Amino acid sequence: MDVLQILLIVGAVVYVVARRLAGQPLIAKDVYVPPLILAGIGIHDLAQIGLSALDLGWIVVTAVLGVVFGAVRAGTTVVYQRDGVLWQRYTWKTLVVWAVTFVISFGVGALAVATGMHAEARSMPLSIGVGLLGEALVIVLRSRAAGAPFAPGRR
Repeated sequence: MDVLQILLIVGAVVYVVARRLAGQPLIAKDVYVPPLILAGIGIHDLAQIGLSALDLGWIVVTAVLGVVFGAVRAGTTVVYQRDGVLWQRYTWKTLVVWAVTFVISFGVGALAVATGMHAEARSMPLSIGVGLLGEALVIVLRSRAAGAPFAPGRR
């Protein structure tokens, strides 16, 4: 992964987190599309290198952790009804979960590399994508329970 790709991904994540901290309408495509795009980029990048069985095992472990942490993070968000549609807002607890996720993911990644995983098999887009996917799954369940529709998409 090159520096430009890393900067674009970090910039996109900072933008999403800042918007969600302020509170924003819950638009279906904003919930589903970013995790799919990031996971797709990560899978595409990984397909370009030769992965060992150990690499694949660690990728699965880190992906499962990402989904779980994403689900926990979603549990800290506020989903509410405003103007007849769903909105969401991150809380300070959400930021704490983001920070804890980052630290644990860094540690697990370091352990994976120390035990033989190829460093290039650690995919930042895949990691962020599966985390957002875990978040999306819980947000969808919470939005259904709220009984209001998603907000219409931007034009």
